[in-house]
Amino acid sequence: MAGGQNGAAAVEVRDLRCRYADRIALDGVSFEVGRGELFGLLGPNGSGKSTIFRVLSTLLRPDGGVARVLGHDVAREPATVRRRLGVVFQSPSVDPILTVQENLVHHGHLYGLGGENLSARIAAVLPRIGLAELRRERVGRLSGGTKRRVELAKALLVGAEVLLLDEPSTGLDPGARRDFLAFLRELREQDGATIVLTTHDMDEADRCDRVVILDRGRVVANDTPDALKAALGGDVLVVQAAEPDALREKIRGRFGLEGQTVDGTLRLERPRGHELVRDLIEAFPDDVRQVTYGKPTLEDVFIHLTGHRLSDAGAA
Repeated sequence: MAGGQNGAAAVEVRDLRCRYADRIALDGVSFEVGRGELFGLLGPNGSGKSTIFRVLSTLLRPDGGVARVLGHDVAREPATVRRRLGVVFQSPSVDPILTVQENLVHHGHLYGLGGENLSARIAAVLPRIGLAELRRERVGRLSGGTKRRVELAKALLVGAEVLLLDEPSTGLDPGARRDFLAFLRELREQDGATIVLTTHDMDEADRCDRVVILDRGRVVANDTPDALKAALGGDVLVVQAAEPDALREKIRGRFGLEGQTVDGTLRLERPRGHELVRDLIEAFPDDVRQVTYGKPTLEDVFIHLTGHRLSDAGAA
């Protein structure tokens, strides 16, 4: 589904390259986001997702390649792109002293809106975001998830066709995060909004229609979350052993399975993993300390593709 759900791409990135001094931030990144998609850029700190966000939001000019939003080149037509793009930054951009409505009024003024036109737009946007009853509430008194909705209301107020969100659930508790992600899906389904978000949260990425996984400035996978997990071909087993590298060689010789040693544990992929648990314990009772298994997650996909955990990649 490279082109997304509804034909022509809303966002096109081709061979994007960026560097900061001696560090390569993006090394030939390419992907497309279809109109009406909820699309995730998943990766650790330093993977390049924030640089892509800055390029798409016209804050950074790439060193090479092309990025387009709704057919407009972000480097050559930044003003046009900004008029059709709604951006929600990781750091809040709402004024906590002002009410919800006052925040929207001031944001509308920045885009040249005013009078009855602005009032009508505010009246139309607030119910869509579930903020109609909170319009006179000071933003500083709202919950983290509700503040994020105010950010979205600002983007929708000016007619944004593509929403670009940088780590949108940062600072939210698990319940608020789930509610906010459910709201994004509702916004996409009811309004046909195209939503692109950056994240290092697996649950957040799992709720996207499609995900690009980034590692060290490169795309290592691009597909639906279900397809990425299904590609692993079965259950994932994590084996605790005194000498995981030695056990990996024994398993290769006995069962013909290739494993990965990650953080002092041995990871194996096998359909019907519960049968392999039994076989491992019977074959190597003195080597195996503990075995756990389960269906693949996006974390497992990342480890399979890169050889390290997402959190470890961020630290590196």
